[in-house]
Amino acid sequence: MKTSETVFVNEFTNGILDPAKPMLGPVKNGSHIVANTTPGCWGPMITPCLKGGHEVTKPVMVEGAEIGDAIAIRIKSIQVTSIATASGNDKPMEGRFLGDPFVAPVCPNCGTINENTIIEGIGPTAVRCANCGADVTPFTFTNGYSITFDHHHQVGVTLHKEAAETIARDGRSYMNTPEHSIQNPIVTFAPHDLVGTVARMRPFLGQLGTTPSRPLPDSHNAGDFGQFLIGAPHDYSVTKEQLNEAKTDGHMDINRARAGAVVICPVKVPGGGVYLGDMHAMQGNGEIAGHTTDVSGIATLQVSVIKGLKLDGPIILPVPEDLPYLAKPLSAAEKQAALQLAEQWGVSTLEESLPLSFVGTGANLNEATDNGLQRAADVLGITVPEVMNRATITGSIDIGRNPGVITVTILVPVNYLEKAGLLELAKEQYL
Repeated sequence: MKTSETVFVNEFTNGILDPAKPMLGPVKNGSHIVANTTPGCWGPMITPCLKGGHEVTKPVMVEGAEIGDAIAIRIKSIQVTSIATASGNDKPMEGRFLGDPFVAPVCPNCGTINENTIIEGIGPTAVRCANCGADVTPFTFTNGYSITFDHHHQVGVTLHKEAAETIARDGRSYMNTPEHSIQNPIVTFAPHDLVGTVARMRPFLGQLGTTPSRPLPDSHNAGDFGQFLIGAPHDYSVTKEQLNEAKTDGHMDINRARAGAVVICPVKVPGGGVYLGDMHAMQGNGEIAGHTTDVSGIATLQVSVIKGLKLDGPIILPVPEDLPYLAKPLSAAEKQAALQLAEQWGVSTLEESLPLSFVGTGANLNEATDNGLQRAADVLGITVPEVMNRATITGSIDIGRNPGVITVTILVPVNYLEKAGLLELAKEQYL
Protein backbone atom coordinates (compact mmCIF):
# COMPACT_ATOMS: atom_id res chain seq x y z
CA MET A 1 0.00 0.00 0.00
CA LYS A 2 1.47 3.34 -1.04
CA THR A 3 2.17 5.80 1.75
CA SER A 4 1.47 9.52 1.48
CA GLU A 5 3.58 12.44 2.67
CA THR A 6 0.37 14.24 3.63
CA VAL A 7 -3.12 12.83 4.16
CA PHE A 8 -5.93 15.36 3.80
CA VAL A 9 -9.07 14.40 5.71
CA ASN A 10 -12.60 15.72 5.20
CA GLU A 11 -14.53 12.48 5.79
CA PHE A 12 -16.17 11.51 9.06
CA THR A 13 -17.42 8.51 10.99
CA ASN A 14 -21.06 7.84 11.86
CA GLY A 15 -20.08 8.26 15.50
CA ILE A 16 -18.57 4.79 15.89
CA LEU A 17 -14.82 4.12 15.97
CA ASP A 18 -14.69 0.66 14.41
CA PRO A 19 -11.30 -0.99 13.85
CA ALA A 20 -12.86 -3.25 11.21
CA LYS A 21 -13.76 -0.30 8.98
CA PRO A 22 -11.31 0.84 6.25
CA MET A 23 -8.94 3.62 7.32
CA LEU A 24 -7.44 6.43 5.30
CA GLY A 25 -3.74 6.55 4.42
CA PRO A 26 -1.34 5.21 5.35
CA VAL A 27 0.58 8.39 6.04
CA LYS A 28 4.35 8.16 6.01
CA ASN A 29 5.98 7.91 9.43
CA GLY A 30 7.08 11.43 10.38
CA SER A 31 4.68 13.11 7.96
CA HIS A 32 1.46 15.08 8.25
CA ILE A 33 -2.31 14.80 8.57
CA VAL A 34 -4.38 17.86 7.67
CA ALA A 35 -8.03 17.67 8.68
CA ASN A 36 -11.10 19.84 8.31
CA THR A 37 -12.99 18.89 11.46
CA THR A 38 -16.66 19.14 12.39
CA PRO A 39 -18.07 20.62 15.60
CA GLY A 40 -18.30 18.18 18.45
CA CYS A 41 -20.83 17.52 21.14
CA TRP A 42 -24.00 19.50 20.63
CA GLY A 43 -24.51 19.16 16.87
CA PRO A 44 -24.14 15.36 16.90
CA MET A 45 -26.18 15.19 20.13
CA ILE A 46 -29.22 16.58 18.25
CA THR A 47 -28.58 14.36 15.20
CA PRO A 48 -29.95 10.94 16.20
CA CYS A 49 -28.52 9.06 13.19
CA LEU A 50 -25.02 9.71 14.58
CA LYS A 51 -24.40 6.89 17.03
CA GLY A 52 -21.57 8.21 19.15
CA GLY A 53 -22.31 11.69 20.42
CA HIS A 54 -19.60 13.18 18.17
CA GLU A 55 -18.65 13.20 14.51
CA VAL A 56 -14.89 12.69 14.31
CA THR A 57 -12.64 12.23 11.29
CA LYS A 58 -12.13 8.86 9.66
CA PRO A 59 -9.00 7.33 11.20
CA VAL A 60 -5.67 7.48 9.36
CA MET A 61 -3.18 4.60 9.34
CA VAL A 62 0.42 5.51 10.18
CA GLU A 63 3.22 3.66 8.39
CA GLY A 64 4.99 1.17 10.65
CA ALA A 65 2.65 1.51 13.64
CA GLU A 66 2.09 -1.90 15.23
CA ILE A 67 0.16 -3.01 18.29
CA GLY A 68 2.29 -2.25 21.34
CA ASP A 69 3.89 0.85 19.80
CA ALA A 70 2.93 4.46 20.42
CA ILE A 71 2.35 7.40 18.08
CA ALA A 72 3.63 10.88 18.91
CA ILE A 73 1.23 13.47 17.50
CA ARG A 74 2.69 16.96 17.23
CA ILE A 75 -0.10 19.52 16.96
CA LYS A 76 1.39 21.93 14.45
CA SER A 77 -1.59 24.27 14.05
CA ILE A 78 -5.28 24.71 14.88
CA GLN A 79 -7.43 27.22 13.01
CA VAL A 80 -11.07 27.88 13.95
CA THR A 81 -13.27 28.35 10.87
CA SER A 82 -16.70 28.81 12.51
CA ILE A 83 -18.09 32.34 12.74
CA ALA A 84 -20.41 31.35 15.58
CA THR A 85 -21.59 28.39 17.62
CA ALA A 86 -23.92 27.58 20.52
CA SER A 87 -23.49 25.53 23.66
CA GLY A 88 -24.54 25.11 27.27
CA ASN A 89 -25.47 22.63 29.94
CA ASP A 90 -27.60 19.70 28.76
CA LYS A 91 -30.62 17.76 30.00
CA PRO A 92 -31.51 14.39 28.42
CA MET A 93 -35.14 14.12 27.25
CA GLU A 94 -36.76 11.15 28.97
CA GLY A 95 -38.50 8.70 26.65
CA ARG A 96 -36.26 9.63 23.71
CA PHE A 97 -33.40 7.16 24.07
CA LEU A 98 -32.58 3.53 24.81
CA GLY A 99 -30.25 3.58 27.80
CA ASP A 100 -27.94 6.30 26.43
CA PRO A 101 -29.07 9.49 24.65
CA PHE A 102 -25.64 9.91 22.98
CA VAL A 103 -25.71 6.46 21.37
CA ALA A 104 -29.28 5.24 20.95
CA PRO A 105 -31.82 8.06 20.48
CA VAL A 106 -35.40 6.89 19.88
CA CYS A 107 -38.27 8.78 18.29
CA PRO A 108 -40.91 9.14 21.03
CA ASN A 109 -43.71 8.87 18.46
CA CYS A 110 -42.82 6.14 15.94
CA GLY A 111 -40.12 4.36 17.96
CA THR A 112 -37.40 4.54 15.29
CA ILE A 113 -33.86 4.19 16.73
CA ASN A 114 -31.10 6.43 15.33
CA GLU A 115 -33.66 8.01 13.04
CA ASN A 116 -32.95 10.42 10.20
CA THR A 117 -34.13 13.97 10.85
CA ILE A 118 -35.12 17.17 9.16
CA ILE A 119 -35.04 20.74 10.47
CA GLU A 120 -38.25 22.75 10.54
CA GLY A 121 -37.81 26.37 11.59
CA ILE A 122 -35.63 27.32 14.54
CA GLY A 123 -35.67 26.80 18.29
CA PRO A 124 -35.39 23.76 20.57
CA THR A 125 -38.16 21.80 18.79
CA ALA A 126 -36.82 22.31 15.25
CA VAL A 127 -35.24 18.83 14.85
CA ARG A 128 -37.96 16.50 13.55
CA CYS A 129 -38.16 12.80 12.76
CA ALA A 130 -37.98 12.34 8.98
CA ASN A 131 -40.37 9.38 9.31
CA CYS A 132 -43.23 10.85 11.35
CA GLY A 133 -42.46 14.53 11.91
CA ALA A 134 -42.25 14.36 15.73
CA ASP A 135 -39.89 16.50 17.83
CA VAL A 136 -37.04 14.05 18.44
CA THR A 137 -34.09 15.88 19.95
CA PRO A 138 -32.71 13.69 22.75
CA PHE A 139 -31.26 16.72 24.59
CA THR A 140 -32.32 20.20 25.56
CA PHE A 141 -30.50 23.11 27.22
CA THR A 142 -30.86 23.91 30.90
CA ASN A 143 -28.82 27.07 30.31
CA GLY A 144 -27.42 27.85 26.89
CA TYR A 145 -25.82 30.57 24.82
CA SER A 146 -24.95 31.54 21.28
CA ILE A 147 -21.48 33.00 20.75
CA THR A 148 -19.65 34.64 17.85
CA PHE A 149 -15.92 35.23 17.32
CA ASP A 150 -13.87 38.19 16.10
CA HIS A 151 -11.90 38.01 12.86
CA HIS A 152 -8.57 37.83 14.70
CA HIS A 153 -9.77 34.87 16.81
CA GLN A 154 -8.98 36.60 20.08
CA VAL A 155 -12.39 36.73 21.77
CA GLY A 156 -15.96 35.52 21.62
CA VAL A 157 -19.10 37.42 22.69
CA THR A 158 -22.44 35.82 23.61
CA LEU A 159 -25.51 37.10 21.79
CA HIS A 160 -29.05 38.27 22.50
CA LYS A 161 -32.20 36.60 21.18
CA GLU A 162 -32.46 38.48 17.89
CA ALA A 163 -28.83 37.87 16.89
CA ALA A 164 -29.03 34.21 17.95
CA GLU A 165 -32.12 33.72 15.79
CA THR A 166 -30.42 35.37 12.80
CA ILE A 167 -27.60 32.85 13.07
CA ALA A 168 -30.05 29.99 13.62
CA ARG A 169 -31.70 30.56 10.24
CA ASP A 170 -28.40 29.88 8.43
CA GLY A 171 -26.71 27.56 10.86
CA ARG A 172 -24.42 25.51 8.63
CA SER A 173 -23.02 28.67 7.07
CA TYR A 174 -22.28 30.42 10.37
CA MET A 175 -20.77 27.24 11.82
CA ASN A 176 -18.90 26.59 8.55
CA THR A 177 -19.84 22.93 8.84
CA PRO A 178 -17.71 20.77 6.49
CA GLU A 179 -19.55 19.60 3.39
CA HIS A 180 -19.49 15.90 4.27
CA SER A 181 -20.73 16.42 7.82
CA ILE A 182 -24.31 15.28 8.48
CA GLN A 183 -24.86 16.85 11.90
CA ASN A 184 -27.64 19.34 12.58
CA PRO A 185 -26.17 22.74 13.53
CA ILE A 186 -26.75 23.42 17.21
CA VAL A 187 -27.14 27.15 16.55
CA THR A 188 -30.57 26.18 15.17
CA PHE A 189 -31.80 26.11 18.78
CA ALA A 190 -30.83 29.81 19.21
CA PRO A 191 -30.08 29.64 22.96
CA HIS A 192 -29.51 33.05 24.56
CA ASP A 193 -29.39 32.76 28.37
CA LEU A 194 -26.00 34.51 28.50
CA VAL A 195 -25.81 37.90 26.75
CA GLY A 196 -22.71 40.06 26.44
CA THR A 197 -20.35 37.58 28.10
CA VAL A 198 -16.78 37.89 26.78
CA ALA A 199 -14.52 34.81 26.59
CA ARG A 200 -10.91 34.61 25.42
CA MET A 201 -10.26 32.16 22.57
CA ARG A 202 -7.70 29.39 22.98
CA PRO A 203 -8.66 26.59 20.59
CA PHE A 204 -7.77 22.94 21.21
CA LEU A 205 -8.86 19.44 20.17
CA GLY A 206 -11.27 17.71 22.52
CA GLN A 207 -10.86 14.48 20.52
CA LEU A 208 -7.36 13.42 19.50
CA GLY A 209 -6.17 9.87 19.63
CA THR A 210 -5.98 6.42 18.13
CA THR A 211 -8.59 3.82 17.27
CA PRO A 212 -9.81 1.48 20.03
CA SER A 213 -9.48 -2.28 19.57
CA ARG A 214 -13.26 -2.87 19.43
CA PRO A 215 -16.12 -0.71 18.08
CA LEU A 216 -16.82 2.11 20.53
CA PRO A 217 -18.97 5.25 20.26
CA ASP A 218 -16.46 8.07 19.76
CA SER A 219 -17.50 10.21 22.74
CA HIS A 220 -17.31 7.08 24.92
CA ASN A 221 -13.68 6.29 24.06
CA ALA A 222 -12.73 7.40 27.58
CA GLY A 223 -12.82 6.02 31.08
CA ASP A 224 -15.62 8.27 32.30
CA PHE A 225 -18.13 8.41 29.42
CA GLY A 226 -17.28 4.80 28.62
CA GLN A 227 -18.98 3.75 31.87
CA PHE A 228 -22.33 4.25 30.13
CA LEU A 229 -21.50 1.33 27.83
CA ILE A 230 -21.09 -1.20 30.65
CA GLY A 231 -24.14 -3.46 30.49
CA ALA A 232 -25.96 -1.01 28.19
CA PRO A 233 -29.18 -2.13 26.42
CA HIS A 234 -27.89 -1.31 22.92
CA ASP A 235 -25.47 -2.77 20.35
CA TYR A 236 -22.32 -1.28 21.90
CA SER A 237 -22.67 -2.79 25.35
CA VAL A 238 -19.39 -3.92 26.93
CA THR A 239 -18.09 -5.29 30.18
CA LYS A 240 -15.76 -3.18 32.31
CA GLU A 241 -12.85 -5.41 31.31
CA GLN A 242 -13.68 -5.07 27.60
CA LEU A 243 -13.88 -1.30 27.90
CA ASN A 244 -10.54 -1.00 29.69
CA GLU A 245 -8.83 -3.27 27.19
CA ALA A 246 -10.23 -1.56 24.10
CA LYS A 247 -10.34 2.18 24.82
CA THR A 248 -7.50 4.56 23.96
CA ASP A 249 -8.88 7.63 25.79
CA GLY A 250 -8.93 9.75 22.65
CA HIS A 251 -11.85 11.78 24.05
CA MET A 252 -9.90 13.82 26.61
CA ASP A 253 -11.28 17.38 26.51
CA ILE A 254 -7.95 18.48 27.99
CA ASN A 255 -7.32 22.08 27.00
CA ARG A 256 -3.55 21.52 26.84
CA ALA A 257 -4.06 19.58 23.58
CA ARG A 258 -3.52 22.75 21.58
CA ALA A 259 -1.09 24.01 18.95
CA GLY A 260 2.49 23.36 20.01
CA ALA A 261 1.71 20.43 22.29
CA VAL A 262 2.60 16.79 21.68
CA VAL A 263 0.15 13.96 22.46
CA ILE A 264 1.57 10.43 22.63
CA CYS A 265 -1.09 7.78 22.05
CA PRO A 266 -1.22 3.99 22.41
CA VAL A 267 -1.44 1.78 19.33
CA LYS A 268 -4.09 -0.91 19.85
CA VAL A 269 -4.82 -1.74 16.20
CA PRO A 270 -2.46 -2.11 13.21
CA GLY A 271 -1.66 1.33 11.81
CA GLY A 272 -2.86 3.11 14.94
CA GLY A 273 -5.79 4.85 13.28
CA VAL A 274 -5.25 8.50 14.23
CA TYR A 275 -8.47 10.50 14.41
CA LEU A 276 -9.48 13.94 15.65
CA GLY A 277 -12.40 16.30 16.14
CA ASP A 278 -14.48 18.07 18.77
CA MET A 279 -12.47 21.28 18.35
CA HIS A 280 -13.26 23.86 21.02
CA ALA A 281 -12.78 27.63 20.83
CA MET A 282 -12.06 27.83 24.56
CA GLN A 283 -12.52 25.87 27.78
CA GLY A 284 -11.45 26.12 31.39
CA ASN A 285 -10.11 23.08 33.23
CA GLY A 286 -12.87 20.59 33.90
CA GLU A 287 -15.39 21.50 31.18
CA ILE A 288 -17.72 21.75 34.13
CA ALA A 289 -20.84 22.60 32.09
CA GLY A 290 -20.43 19.29 30.28
CA HIS A 291 -19.93 21.12 26.97
CA THR A 292 -18.08 24.10 25.59
CA THR A 293 -17.82 26.04 22.35
CA ASP A 294 -17.75 23.38 19.61
CA VAL A 295 -16.43 24.73 16.31
CA SER A 296 -15.35 23.68 12.87
CA GLY A 297 -11.67 24.07 12.14
CA ILE A 298 -8.56 22.97 10.31
CA ALA A 299 -5.83 21.14 12.21
CA THR A 300 -2.39 20.06 11.05
CA LEU A 301 -0.68 17.16 12.81
CA GLN A 302 2.71 15.51 12.43
CA VAL A 303 2.78 11.83 13.39
CA SER A 304 5.78 9.72 14.39
CA VAL A 305 5.89 6.10 15.58
CA ILE A 306 7.68 5.26 18.83
CA LYS A 307 8.52 1.58 18.59
CA GLY A 308 7.96 -0.60 21.63
CA LEU A 309 6.47 2.08 23.89
CA LYS A 310 3.43 0.23 25.20
CA LEU A 311 0.92 2.63 26.70
CA ASP A 312 -2.47 2.17 28.30
CA GLY A 313 -3.44 5.80 27.65
CA PRO A 314 -2.12 9.13 26.37
CA ILE A 315 0.86 11.19 27.52
CA ILE A 316 0.93 14.93 26.85
CA LEU A 317 3.90 17.24 26.48
CA PRO A 318 2.14 20.61 26.90
CA VAL A 319 3.51 23.89 25.64
CA PRO A 320 5.70 25.38 28.42
CA GLU A 321 3.11 28.08 29.20
CA ASP A 322 0.55 25.40 30.10
CA LEU A 323 2.73 23.47 32.54
CA PRO A 324 1.88 23.66 36.25
CA TYR A 325 4.24 26.01 38.08
CA LEU A 326 6.07 23.25 39.96
CA ALA A 327 6.55 21.20 36.79
CA LYS A 328 8.17 23.89 34.64
CA PRO A 329 11.78 23.13 33.71
CA LEU A 330 14.19 24.83 36.11
CA SER A 331 15.77 28.10 35.01
CA ALA A 332 19.54 28.64 35.09
CA ALA A 333 19.17 30.76 38.23
CA GLU A 334 17.08 28.08 39.97
CA LYS A 335 19.60 25.41 39.06
CA GLN A 336 22.42 27.54 40.47
CA ALA A 337 20.54 28.13 43.74
CA ALA A 338 19.83 24.40 44.03
CA LEU A 339 23.47 23.55 43.36
CA GLN A 340 24.66 25.90 46.08
CA LEU A 341 22.16 24.45 48.56
CA ALA A 342 23.16 20.90 47.64
CA GLU A 343 26.85 21.67 48.16
CA GLN A 344 26.06 23.18 51.57
CA TRP A 345 24.51 19.89 52.66
CA GLY A 346 26.89 17.54 50.91
CA VAL A 347 24.51 16.37 48.17
CA SER A 348 26.83 15.49 45.33
CA THR A 349 24.44 15.09 42.42
CA LEU A 350 21.24 16.84 41.40
CA GLU A 351 18.63 15.29 39.14
CA GLU A 352 18.26 16.59 35.62
CA SER A 353 14.59 16.40 34.74
CA LEU A 354 11.94 17.38 32.18
CA PRO A 355 8.13 17.39 32.43
CA LEU A 356 5.55 14.86 31.27
CA SER A 357 1.77 14.79 31.75
CA PHE A 358 0.11 11.38 32.05
CA VAL A 359 -3.61 11.25 31.27
CA GLY A 360 -5.78 9.26 33.66
CA THR A 361 -9.45 8.39 33.24
CA GLY A 362 -12.10 6.64 35.30
CA ALA A 363 -15.69 6.67 36.46
CA ASN A 364 -14.90 9.63 38.74
CA LEU A 365 -11.98 11.92 39.50
CA ASN A 366 -10.61 9.68 42.26
CA GLU A 367 -10.52 6.67 39.94
CA ALA A 368 -9.02 8.81 37.18
CA THR A 369 -6.26 9.99 39.52
CA ASP A 370 -5.44 6.43 40.54
CA ASN A 371 -5.36 5.47 36.87
CA GLY A 372 -3.03 8.35 35.93
CA LEU A 373 -0.65 7.55 38.80
CA GLN A 374 -0.51 3.89 37.80
CA ARG A 375 0.07 4.73 34.14
CA ALA A 376 2.97 7.02 35.07
CA ALA A 377 4.48 4.33 37.27
CA ASP A 378 4.15 1.69 34.54
CA VAL A 379 5.73 3.83 31.81
CA LEU A 380 8.62 5.02 34.00
CA GLY A 381 9.20 1.69 35.76
CA ILE A 382 8.79 3.11 39.26
CA THR A 383 6.31 2.74 42.11
CA VAL A 384 3.05 4.63 42.51
CA PRO A 385 4.22 6.14 45.84
CA GLU A 386 7.23 7.63 44.05
CA VAL A 387 4.93 9.14 41.42
CA MET A 388 2.78 10.55 44.23
CA ASN A 389 5.78 12.21 45.86
CA ARG A 390 7.03 13.66 42.60
CA ALA A 391 3.56 14.94 41.65
CA THR A 392 3.28 16.61 45.07
CA ILE A 393 6.57 18.51 45.04
CA THR A 394 7.48 18.75 41.33
CA GLY A 395 4.11 18.67 39.60
CA SER A 396 0.35 18.69 39.89
CA ILE A 397 -2.87 16.75 39.47
CA ASP A 398 -5.25 18.73 37.23
CA ILE A 399 -8.79 18.13 36.04
CA GLY A 400 -9.11 17.64 32.30
CA ARG A 401 -12.84 16.92 32.30
CA ASN A 402 -15.33 16.38 35.06
CA PRO A 403 -16.38 13.66 35.93
CA GLY A 404 -13.29 11.55 35.23
CA VAL A 405 -10.31 12.81 33.17
CA ILE A 406 -7.17 14.16 34.84
CA THR A 407 -3.48 14.74 34.17
CA VAL A 408 -0.62 13.74 36.43
CA THR A 409 2.23 16.11 35.60
CA ILE A 410 5.70 15.60 37.07
CA LEU A 411 9.31 16.51 36.45
CA VAL A 412 10.80 13.21 35.26
CA PRO A 413 14.51 12.44 35.74
CA VAL A 414 16.28 12.20 32.39
CA ASN A 415 17.48 8.66 33.07
CA TYR A 416 13.84 7.59 33.48
CA LEU A 417 12.97 9.37 30.22
CA GLU A 418 15.84 7.73 28.39
CA LYS A 419 14.86 4.26 29.62
CA ALA A 420 11.26 4.84 28.46
CA GLY A 421 12.39 6.10 25.04
CA LEU A 422 10.99 9.60 25.64
CA LEU A 423 14.10 11.66 26.29
CA GLU A 424 14.63 13.05 22.80
CA LEU A 425 10.98 14.03 22.48
CA ALA A 426 11.05 15.81 25.86
CA LYS A 427 14.30 17.60 24.96
CA GLU A 428 12.82 18.72 21.65
CA GLN A 429 9.79 20.15 23.47
CA TYR A 430 11.51 21.87 26.40
CA LEU A 431 15.20 22.53 25.66
